[in-house]
Amino acid sequence: MKILAVCLGRPEVLAGKKYKTGINKLAIQGPIMVDAEGLVGDAILNRKHHGGVDQAVYIQGSLDIDWWSRELGRELHHGMFGENLVIEGLESQMLAAGDRFSIGEVLLEITSPRMPCATFAAHMQDPKIVKRYTKAARPGAYARVLKGGMVEAGQSVTYIPYEGERVTMQDMMATYGRKLSDTDRARYLSAPVHYKTRDAILAGEI
Repeated sequence: MKILAVCLGRPEVLAGKKYKTGINKLAIQGPIMVDAEGLVGDAILNRKHHGGVDQAVYIQGSLDIDWWSRELGRELHHGMFGENLVIEGLESQMLAAGDRFSIGEVLLEITSPRMPCATFAAHMQDPKIVKRYTKAARPGAYARVLKGGMVEAGQSVTYIPYEGERVTMQDMMATYGRKLSDTDRARYLSAPVHYKTRDAILAGEI
């Protein structure tokens, strides 16, 4: 595996919206620093729902992008879905919380899938994309940064699967907004899921 693209967003206002967003990211040349909050210089405008230590870096697999290009009937540039890193040969739906990617000195750990929202629909100019995206369960994945450092396109990536109970991105997409069974609740709590997911489970909200 290797990094095909490193992408950063810049503040912009989408058609029909009044607020700024950094969802449309573009590939950059050269190395960029990754710290606990993600890629330095990446525009994250809505800190309530985006960014933070447990979704510091958004990863997309090249196989997911290829699939969506065929599904939508158009070429998608790297960063189109708001991803920071595009990894060659990766298919995201079977990634699990706790899976890790080692990239040079950088170590990332998967925490949760990306859930689509109204901003995503406006960016894609498709009011049906949220439902299609959720059903397809090819969401890419958010990661926390265990070790920071520099990343750039072309770097080798080592995938390290989580050895405990697997809670996949597909699982989390399927159970989003629903009450978990006792079995799933225990399984989710045994894995290093996003802290917001863990807090919601402990509070009895899901």
